[in-house]
Amino acid sequence: MTNRSRKPAEVHLFRVDEDSDDRLDAYLADRLRLSRNRVVELVGAGLVQVNGSPTKRKSQHLRAGDEVEVTVPAAPPTAVVPESIAIEIAYEDEHLAVVDKQAGLVVHPAVGNRNGTLVNALLHRLGGLSSIGEPDRPGIVHRLDKDTSGLMVVARTDEAHARLTRALARREIRRGYLAAAWGHVAEDEFTVDEPIARDPKQRQRMAVVETGRPSLTRFRRLESWRAADLLAVRLHTGRTHQIRVHLRSLGHPVVGDPIYGPRWQKGLLGAGGRWADEFDRRVGRLFLHAARLAFVHPVTGEELSFTSPLPEPLLGAVEWARNAGGTSGGGG
Repeated sequence: MTNRSRKPAEVHLFRVDEDSDDRLDAYLADRLRLSRNRVVELVGAGLVQVNGSPTKRKSQHLRAGDEVEVTVPAAPPTAVVPESIAIEIAYEDEHLAVVDKQAGLVVHPAVGNRNGTLVNALLHRLGGLSSIGEPDRPGIVHRLDKDTSGLMVVARTDEAHARLTRALARREIRRGYLAAAWGHVAEDEFTVDEPIARDPKQRQRMAVVETGRPSLTRFRRLESWRAADLLAVRLHTGRTHQIRVHLRSLGHPVVGDPIYGPRWQKGLLGAGGRWADEFDRRVGRLFLHAARLAFVHPVTGEELSFTSPLPEPLLGAVEWARNAGGTSGGGG
């Protein structure tokens, strides 16, 4: 069973207006409502003609009167099998859906993990997703780590996917997280602006690397407990493991992080160490939750905003922390 059946290729013909001075890739991305990467693929495959001649120049500037013909092949059907997996949908319409993902659920199939993912569940629940991107990732605009819970938007149509992808690149999709970090951060509000790339020594991890991609995260302390802080986090870029890497670089890894902070609490002495052991036991997972998501609907233009409360066992661990050794509020 596949996500969609094979459709015939579509041919589009455009005549450039007098006031247009666009690059070819920008012009087609806007009119076809495709991602810029997808348009570049079409140009590279020789499927774009300008004034009757194939072109391989994605940056070609178009002039008034130019005729552009594009052949868009049908997307290959994905081999992802719909599966009946319980998921929570916070919002859905014919263009997109907002999912409140549970911890432990992988977002899309990958090597060694072909089934039991959010994509499998979405195909069963929604009946179809956009075809932009890799065949195993239909509809996926942005991801959450397997052990991170909370809100994410997925696209049901190619038009919505292309526009959401552009909004994400322009930082117009606002994403807020709640995280518990070991120890106590130095300030109530702070920003980490450090590049992230693969760890040169441990390739399965990410790290702050001077030659990495620019990465910006803003933090605000909400509560301070005996040996950990509760932080509100705002992502301004979306690198792999960004929040986890930035907090680890400060010496305050996320509670329950099996990659960047395993057994960190064992370094605490006395009552702080005993408190941390019990808190870690009660949390029982990565303490990272995508609590807020806001964006402009890519088709209707409506402002959409969603919140997701802390799930168990995180909520129970917070309530215990507030009553076991005292708590104080942070700045704001």
